[in-house]
Amino acid sequence: MGEIWVNMQDKALSGWGLAEGRRAIYCIQCDTRAEADAIEAAARDRSEMKHIGISDKPRRPAGAKVTIRHISQIGGDWLKKMDAETKAGVEAKRAARLAQFVGGQEP
Repeated sequence: MGEIWVNMQDKALSGWGLAEGRRAIYCIQCDTRAEADAIEAAARDRSEMKHIGISDKPRRPAGAKVTIRHISQIGGDWLKKMDAETKAGVEAKRAARLAQFVGGQEP
């Protein structure tokens, strides 16, 4: 599998704000299958998320408000289902991304 994405619909954000009258789709790009499996498990624990799945591309339904993030851009409860090694890898990616940003480069 090339790219690995976890796609889901956010029920809480659908229908208002930037997604007024539309569905809010959240797509997280992962670098490993272990990351994707953990993000999928965390999404299934969140009552506001539905239509959760792993794919080789981000889900972009016509008319939806789509938010795309790399795993290095998320944290908190999203990482709670990861084993220590996978979580450490994600945290290292987050630190590298922050270092780029602080160094004046686009993360």
